[in-house]
Amino acid sequence: MKRVLLTITGKVQGVCFRRYCQSKALEFGLTGFAKNLDNGAVSVLLQGGSAAVDRFILWSNEGSPQSQVDNVLVEEDEADDIYLDFSIL
Repeated sequence: MKRVLLTITGKVQGVCFRRYCQSKALEFGLTGFAKNLDNGAVSVLLQGGSAAVDRFILWSNEGSPQSQVDNVLVEEDEADDIYLDFSIL
């Protein structure tokens, strides 16, 4: 299982970005969450199969139809929490 924390910057709030994240995560069989950050970015925690996580990361560079992604920072996450679904926080 692969687990990463993404910080996505650009025009990613107010454009249904988190909802699209949830849809893609469910499509790829991933769990975790997406939440808005105070600085205008979106934080996404993903866990699941390595190939599925990598597919999500590729998708996140494009984002939702109305978003404009400037940067996707990918960090390995080693926390022990287990997520059973993908939530919008």
